[in-house]
Amino acid sequence: MFSQTSEAVQPNAGGLIKDTTTATFRDDVLAESTRQPVLVDFWAPWCGPCKQMTPVLEKAVTSAAGKVKLVKMNIDEHPQIAGQLGIKSIPAIVAFQNGRPVDGFSGALPESEIKGFIERLVGPVENETDALLAEAEAALEEGRPQDAGEIFSEVLHTEPANVTAASGLARALVSLDRASDALSVLETLPAEAASDAKVAAARVAVDLALQAANLGDLGEFEKRLEANPEDHQARFDLAVALNGRGERPAAADALLYIIKKQRTWEDDKARQQLLQFFEAWGPLDQDTIDARRKLSALLFS
Repeated sequence: MFSQTSEAVQPNAGGLIKDTTTATFRDDVLAESTRQPVLVDFWAPWCGPCKQMTPVLEKAVTSAAGKVKLVKMNIDEHPQIAGQLGIKSIPAIVAFQNGRPVDGFSGALPESEIKGFIERLVGPVENETDALLAEAEAALEEGRPQDAGEIFSEVLHTEPANVTAASGLARALVSLDRASDALSVLETLPAEAASDAKVAAARVAVDLALQAANLGDLGEFEKRLEANPEDHQARFDLAVALNGRGERPAAADALLYIIKKQRTWEDDKARQQLLQFFEAWGPLDQDTIDARRKLSALLFS
């Protein structure tokens, strides 16, 4: 069984990342940039944004797999080059090609923008992490949560803060009836990750799974409905339990029945629950699309 979390593994620079000085700048940057672009990161120990951007920048360079190198220069110890380039604020990144500066930016940028900056220099960069995440998502969609979980865990081994991998692992664990483990995975993420749409959807899926686990066997609700087809609470609980078993269309239909019969039941409780299903399933999931179409037909007919 795959693990849930792993310790961080430092990026394997493989010669792609190094420090430089005024004395070695010519060899490390000017000469090296005749072979591939070299990014020079001008930073200082007191610079908070520099510390914030360093892991993101190093990750982007490592992901470029040798198409670009990163050279770091502490401007407190070596101010001359930064002065010659007119750098007035840090962090500042200057790209060198063929021995001269060709592009740059200042300030801490998000990973996507740094990747875009690198791709302007070297063309499209194949990201191994993105490929693994796509493979894991495909495995989940194909009903192979064990395979998906192993791949998500592999990503988390090298990127413990990857919210896409963590949320995907949580969803895989839910599919394997391990909702408590899934909750533990999500709780390892920083508080700010809660606003990420994928993390929020995974959290809803975990909550629904835990809710379904507390309901017990479906037989009780089916018997109650046989005795009274208008027992909305029994049908509501049946919907939650069905969703917990992966029977999404049947779960949606049970809630849609309640909405059709009594929209205002328990302060619109059935519709609110259905919207939670949609959030957990994802907006592009076919079951979401089908059920949302049925819901719209009911509400606007």
